[in-house]
Amino acid sequence: MAKREEPPKAKPRLLIRAGILIITHSLLVSVICCTAGVFALLLLPILAKNTYISENALLPGSARSMLSPHEFSDANKFVKEISSSNVEPASTGIETPRLIAQHIADLGGEVSYHKFHPQLNKFHPLHFFSSPDPGIVQVNYSCSSYGINTVGIIRAPRGDGKEAIVLVTPYNSLNITPGEALSLGLAYSVFSLLTRVSWLAKDVIWLAADSRHGEYAPVAAWLRDYHAPTFGGPRKPNAEICGESALYESKANQFMGSKIADHFRRAGTIAAGLVIKVADRSVDITRDTLSIYAEASNGQMPNLDLINTVNYLAVHGQGLLVKVEKFWSFLHSKWLKVFGEIFESVGKVAKSLNPQWVFGISAMEYIEGTATLASSLYNQALGVPTGPHGAFRDYQVDAITMEISPKLYWSHKAKQAEVFLRGGRLVLLFPFKTFMLVEGVLRSINNLLEKFHQSFFLYLLTSPSKFVSVGVYMIAFALLVAPLPVVAASLYSDANKRGPTSVKHKLSSSPISVDEAHITFRSWRWLSAAKTVFIVHLWGAVVTLMPYFICQLPNCTPTTSLLVWVSLSVFGLVVLHLVLGSPSAFVSASQPQEKEWALLKSVTVSAAFVGLCLMSVINFATAEIGALLIVPMCLMALPVRLNTSAHKFRAVARAAFNVVFILVGCPVVAFFMLKGVFEGFKNINVGEFWFWVESLWVWNSATYIFICMVHLPCWVLCIYILLHPC
Repeated sequence: MAKREEPPKAKPRLLIRAGILIITHSLLVSVICCTAGVFALLLLPILAKNTYISENALLPGSARSMLSPHEFSDANKFVKEISSSNVEPASTGIETPRLIAQHIADLGGEVSYHKFHPQLNKFHPLHFFSSPDPGIVQVNYSCSSYGINTVGIIRAPRGDGKEAIVLVTPYNSLNITPGEALSLGLAYSVFSLLTRVSWLAKDVIWLAADSRHGEYAPVAAWLRDYHAPTFGGPRKPNAEICGESALYESKANQFMGSKIADHFRRAGTIAAGLVIKVADRSVDITRDTLSIYAEASNGQMPNLDLINTVNYLAVHGQGLLVKVEKFWSFLHSKWLKVFGEIFESVGKVAKSLNPQWVFGISAMEYIEGTATLASSLYNQALGVPTGPHGAFRDYQVDAITMEISPKLYWSHKAKQAEVFLRGGRLVLLFPFKTFMLVEGVLRSINNLLEKFHQSFFLYLLTSPSKFVSVGVYMIAFALLVAPLPVVAASLYSDANKRGPTSVKHKLSSSPISVDEAHITFRSWRWLSAAKTVFIVHLWGAVVTLMPYFICQLPNCTPTTSLLVWVSLSVFGLVVLHLVLGSPSAFVSASQPQEKEWALLKSVTVSAAFVGLCLMSVINFATAEIGALLIVPMCLMALPVRLNTSAHKFRAVARAAFNVVFILVGCPVVAFFMLKGVFEGFKNINVGEFWFWVESLWVWNSATYIFICMVHLPCWVLCIYILLHPC
């Protein structure tokens, strides 16, 4: 009787076979993806696109300026009065707000005062992912500690009062600098013009922000009260303590009648905000320069159309030199120069082959683009606003800071005083460009029928006129983190194979059968490794909360605070190790020790992948930089004892790479290395790391949580894998 033939086994689907192939060659995939990810980052300055205005309703430069010599003359008188009042010492800083309010009232605008108290910059673990609260008031406060904002409002003749544009000019009411006086004069001239125009469709709010406690605090306090009205009347200081302020208010109201409101005035929904500053320069510049600052908290950026409008009007309308922040140390980097020359040569070869191929830029353009890109990436990753415009993004309002640097040379205070005593000649040296620029930007925003939404919100700048969109720079991040799930699956597969095997990455080109790459999912041994990873990440959460208690220690220097933080962190790790269980408690006789570290590394790599992906949703720039540090460290982590059985050169090279990546992956070491690259290695103090971390938690930056709860635990787990007794 013939033996019945068994039907042939069905082959797995192509997608499953491709996944098995990738997992089996995980080492090759990791090398290719990481190299491609770093190369993609280096290509970003070349792949940058020219900026363009997506919203047609903006129509920048479509109308003529309506500024007249009358506004310039009034601005000169205004600056002269401000500078004269600043000559006499004032203990309370109330004279300048009175002058501003008087001039606003004379123009026919609605005027009011806004009192605020500076916030307490203290770490609070429950305030993350929220803006700093400017309403926190100390128990013992004085009248002189209050700031007084002056707010002027113009009601739009063609509007319905539902939208508004905010113009902010920060100044120190106790000691006004020449630049601050000029910024007030510039805003006053534009405000004076807007009271007489008929095309205004949005209300205009001029916020003269009292920056005696910093430029961010007054803007944030005003926005908080603007969006969260308080009932029962405005909050006022204690009359007994603040008698001088109360006397000033009564005299001001008596002098100006009922022009100053005794309640908080509001306009419509804020469409955009512009912060105007005039820089106090101590060096020569050849052209009038405009610097743009756009980064807000946790990597938020305003709509790119707002920056494009300002850049277009400044360059094509007024001939200003527009700048964005860059790392100046990169301009003298030799390795960047080598890369720039290589890309320039490749671009020339590509153009000679086909003139339509536009690839490559000059070496100098590449260096400057990289320096600007690195600055944009770092400022977004830091999560700290680069100016008072950051307060607007907390309310989803697009805003930027425009810092104007006139072509002047102010060598000492005597020249500054001489200029003002001659009737404000300083204002007349650069009126047309700057005044017309602000007017043009306000007019473009006034044309909008809805909020900014057409252009990009996620982007990196390589110059004022070039950007890299999220669809381009996310490729580098995807390539960097792609090896993590592949390596995790490969390690788990090798650790759970039946029969005695060793955990090795095979780079063979022979066809792979399903039986050879069969993965057994019956084993639950990975739960023990997951327990270890959970304990270390729980320790990271404890480390995150420690500064709250360290800040309570009296007379503690930054260096001492950092040492206390490190000591308590090490002690906490030891306590968790003893109380919750030893990481080696999951060792069993049925499980070879060579598979322990493989399972532990598999779970560690998986946790790093999840942490990086979650951070990319909150702050993509932080995830990008974190991937550069964490991915090589996690992939290279191998027990030192494995190297003893390998070839001598191989063992030494592998051990050296492990030590280097783990050393660079330490958050403290990485900080000082980056600081040395950007600013030089001179005068490096250990306490600077505490200052840096303190700035992160004071501004509620999510980067602080990422460092303590993702980066630091991964670093500790990699050290444990390195020292694992296999």
